Amino acid sequence: MSGVPSRRTAVGIDTAVCIGAGQCALAAPDVFTQDDDGFGRVLPGREDGHGSPLLREAVRACPVSAVVLRED
Repeated sequence: MSGVPSRRTAVGIDTAVCIGAGQCALAAPDVFTQDDDGFGRVLPGREDGHGSPLLREAVRACPVSAVVLRED
């Protein structure tokens, strides 16, 4: 063990802000989807970002900054 704490990632969608542009689902389809109304959702079990290398791209691509990424 290196003594360096591991970083935990948590990702979510601010549903009060989301406009359903779908950029999160296009950028990281292994983490995000769109619901029946077209709004972004995190796929079940993927709340930790699922190690997706495209997670930060999904955050950047959201036109209204509704994708929330927290790393502890």
